[in-house]
Amino acid sequence: MGPVRGFKKRRKIEKKFERNAFAASVSSEQEEPADWWDEFSKRITGPLSLSKGLDKFESVFKISRKTFNYICSLVKEDLTSKPSHFTCTSGKPLSINDQVAVALRRLSSGESLLTIGESFGMNQSTVSQVTWRFVEAMEERGLHHLQWPATEEEMIQIKSKFERIRGLPNCCGAIDTTHIMMCLPTVDLTNDVWFDREKNHSMVLQAIVDPEMRFRDIVTGWPGSMSDSLVLRSSSFFELCEKGKRLNGKKIELSEGSEVREYIIGDAGFPLLPWLVTPYQEKDLSETKAEFNKRHFATRLVAQRALARFKEMWRIVRGVMWRPDKHKLPRIILVCCLLHNIVIDLEDEVQDEMPLSHHHDSGYRQQICESVDKISSILRDNLYLYLSGRLPP
Repeated sequence: MGPVRGFKKRRKIEKKFERNAFAASVSSEQEEPADWWDEFSKRITGPLSLSKGLDKFESVFKISRKTFNYICSLVKEDLTSKPSHFTCTSGKPLSINDQVAVALRRLSSGESLLTIGESFGMNQSTVSQVTWRFVEAMEERGLHHLQWPATEEEMIQIKSKFERIRGLPNCCGAIDTTHIMMCLPTVDLTNDVWFDREKNHSMVLQAIVDPEMRFRDIVTGWPGSMSDSLVLRSSSFFELCEKGKRLNGKKIELSEGSEVREYIIGDAGFPLLPWLVTPYQEKDLSETKAEFNKRHFATRLVAQRALARFKEMWRIVRGVMWRPDKHKLPRIILVCCLLHNIVIDLEDEVQDEMPLSHHHDSGYRQQICESVDKISSILRDNLYLYLSGRLPP
């Protein structure tokens, strides 16, 4: 078992595809048959077909037709390159659109294989195989939607948007973790490693997000028994930052003799590091430090909202998963993260209709990390003095 470290652990996508696929396939000229949804929706049976409003495409899949068409264009080559004989129970072969629809419904609803099979007129085995083939295709073809900012101009925009939230200068991201809960057999002692502090079996997802709730770096695959601090220290992101290969851009001068480097922000569960700013944890905070903590919380709220939206849209990771394959689950989580970003990248209006919440780990208490780096303390003090107007000119 090993963590999925974003897009880095997979094969690189051909540069030509990265440049052209996004722009070309978002156009209105798609190969989707004009009557595909009309025909497919007639095959939906059971509770799904009777539920009020679920006859609409967006209600069934939580994305727009434009986004659906784009996703189909991403995976079409991979899904057609391998021969398959997927059919409905009626014997009719499943088209590419059919297969993507089945997989998206499985990931977005979190419903059982049996329920989806009954709704879409196919057996459980077909739903399972179609979903997994989609996951394999997406992690190969969609990875360009999850990457660290590649240019200085892009990072400048991110820092500017973060600063507009509550004034934090030179901030490049917000980090948070969430738990994907699993129901595992207790008789298997090897499952004890997955037993977390809240007495659940779970897998951790760590995400660094930008101001638009887009995932910029993820780590998943580690057991819930690991602390947020340890998951971070086990990540390639941590290694890159410690070696000066990430968050190494331009510093900002706050006042004469005082400057701040690029950094990300996180809650008290993370260590205070030269490139990671956490809130003050003192019991009796001064008024200015308390104000800094409020600004810090309001800014990092974007990470909590991103994870809450992620679990709301892709409900396969929201509930308690029944005995999942712990080797496949990180790849499913990764693909859900890619889909989360695609919805943002395509400015899908469906996401605007979803509730905005920051509760993504119900029942989990705040972790506390006591690790404090002295140099980092000076950086945080300079930030709070700058925001309170107390730094000398």
